[in-house]
Amino acid sequence: MKNLYDKNGILFWSEEEIKLRKFFEEYFHHRILSSLKKQNSAFQSIQIEAPLLTPSEFINKNYTNEDVYKLDNNLTLRPETTAGSFIYAKNILSGYSDIKYKPPIMIWQHGKSFRKEQDVPSRFMKLKEFYQLEFQIIFSLNTSNDYSKNLYPEILVMFKSLVGDCKVEQSDRLPSYSEETIDIVCCKHNMEVCSMSKRNDLEGFKVIEVAIGTDRCIYCFENKDI
Repeated sequence: MKNLYDKNGILFWSEEEIKLRKFFEEYFHHRILSSLKKQNSAFQSIQIEAPLLTPSEFINKNYTNEDVYKLDNNLTLRPETTAGSFIYAKNILSGYSDIKYKPPIMIWQHGKSFRKEQDVPSRFMKLKEFYQLEFQIIFSLNTSNDYSKNLYPEILVMFKSLVGDCKVEQSDRLPSYSEETIDIVCCKHNMEVCSMSKRNDLEGFKVIEVAIGTDRCIYCFENKDI
């Protein structure tokens, strides 16, 4: 990764790093889906790609004008991928979609998001343009199984195998949509690489969100102790 524009928060990526990012995508998708299927074989996985340009009314109200890049025509460069995943989930679970789906399902995507992050050196990985690998694990309200109980420890093991020693922390910022948010932090760099939340804002369903910063994964992988 190189800061060729000499502007904090925007980076160039090499071919090797691009391949590494694709590996992270395939690895985490396979391992998370396998973990869920061990608990419930009915889980289906659906990959989507939502637009980077998002109508401003769909942007989470937790983000202010100081956080996001607003454009003309009431469009905003998305600060996270969640809005697109939820819109898609509502469509395919509504019964009006051409293909009918029932929970439990996992809707996921891997793409760019944009935020007006702090203007600090790139080694802190507070990027203004960054990749987010996000899994929305959706199941019925009457489901008694707490999928997170087995899933969270397995995700921690995944990260330890890739980026070295990691720890789990209760998030110091609990969003309004979350009943609980837990972060996985790479110990060497004290850098958050994953956030896991029990969301309450998809009407009619329970949701576990797993959001992974694959740019930070690349950084920690390239700078871990051998």
